[in-house]
Amino acid sequence: MNGHTPTRARSARSARTALAAALLVAAAALGGVRSAGTAAARPAERPAAPSPDAPHHGAVAGARTPGRDAGRDRAVEALRDGRTAHRHARAAALTHNWWGIFPQPGTHDGITATHSVDTAYRVTDADNFTYAPTTKAQNSCIEVVTAYWNSGNELWAWDWCSRDGGPAKILPLDADFRAKYTTAVDGRPAFSIQLVKDAGSGNRWSSYLYNYRTAQWELLYRQSGTDQSDLDHGWDIFEIYASVNPATGVGYYCTEARNTVFDSSTIQLRRNGVWKPARPADSPWTEANPSGRDFLCPPLKFLQAGANDHWTVRQ
Repeated sequence: MNGHTPTRARSARSARTALAAALLVAAAALGGVRSAGTAAARPAERPAAPSPDAPHHGAVAGARTPGRDAGRDRAVEALRDGRTAHRHARAAALTHNWWGIFPQPGTHDGITATHSVDTAYRVTDADNFTYAPTTKAQNSCIEVVTAYWNSGNELWAWDWCSRDGGPAKILPLDADFRAKYTTAVDGRPAFSIQLVKDAGSGNRWSSYLYNYRTAQWELLYRQSGTDQSDLDHGWDIFEIYASVNPATGVGYYCTEARNTVFDSSTIQLRRNGVWKPARPADSPWTEANPSGRDFLCPPLKFLQAGANDHWTVRQ
């Protein structure tokens, strides 16, 4: 998960210390799953969804590699160093929490999903981050993150196989991004991403963005090596690093993202060359009934909009 240390940085909430291990026990994890029939969300208006097996063409234009802007890179370096050291001195005041699905070990060598994006959401506090949605496959070298922070709204390819880690490719979520890479899902802009293990390459992974203007998948980032996350499952989740705004008594993001809908739909896993929707047997929910209070946002709702290929977090 973006923001986790190589040994998986734990939430300040000690009750979550054993969450990852507990979820690896399939029977326990699946016990609280609600069926799609009980989901409190209307079906998404599906775009003309790209086939996960569509040929990949070209590379994402405009994605920057850290190293070209000294000031911006110092901010990214501080961000990376802070995460790998449980963030900085203020970490104790931050709540780190997440919710979504954990694709299980041995169930996949690729993941694809369609993720909502809200370019109007603005983060004001320098210590607060919303990663939503954020996706990583089991043992993959890459995590694709929708990152909202006070330096801007961006799409990251987070490198889990390099020694230093951190955002290896950064794409601003601006008007150009929306024009090329988003389509309407439930009336909101959303983009499609794909993470796949390249055939016959050891542990080399490629991440792609679907360009709806050209109807082609475009390479975002490719990396090989050993996954440093020390986790044997993947994830597709809503994730926060948040602190309480003393003026409101709730997390800063709770107010700032009041009108934002975080949505991940059409989640599919690839196994033996075949793509199938994520299901309870291979992708249990991280938690059956989370409370918004545990996320510093009491009105927050966590909707199991599919079983288990679609989730929504909203107020």
